Amino acid sequence: MAHFRDTTQGCPVIMGRSTWDSLKPKFRPLPGRDNIVVTRQSDWAAEGAIVAHSLPEAFEEANRKAWVMGGSQIYAEALPYASLAVVTEVDIDVPGDAFAPELDDSWTLESADPAKGWHTSTNGHRYRYLRYVRPV
Repeated sequence: MAHFRDTTQGCPVIMGRSTWDSLKPKFRPLPGRDNIVVTRQSDWAAEGAIVAHSLPEAFEEANRKAWVMGGSQIYAEALPYASLAVVTEVDIDVPGDAFAPELDDSWTLESADPAKGWHTSTNGHRYRYLRYVRPV
């Protein structure tokens, strides 16, 4: 989480309502960032959240570079607008029904951390940070 915090600090973050709900209450809103929550619920509100009812409205609220932090539907909708994707790849199989969209051939791997191999977390999971770019 430190990598995510350091990457997004000082910038707006855009997320779906389910992603907001998945954050532990003590971490909502994420500090040091405008938290923009996209929801279809017209009466939804939460302390510390800026409510948007569409991704274009969220972009207007951000009014500058913003980070999209999920969920899968928001990622898929935002991807055509993105020129940078910072991906944390974790080397595990996880059952689930929501996935981030695949990056197509228009994306180029700009850097990897570590450059070769993987980091290992304290619980033994292998992970790495991948930075992809593309012209928009």
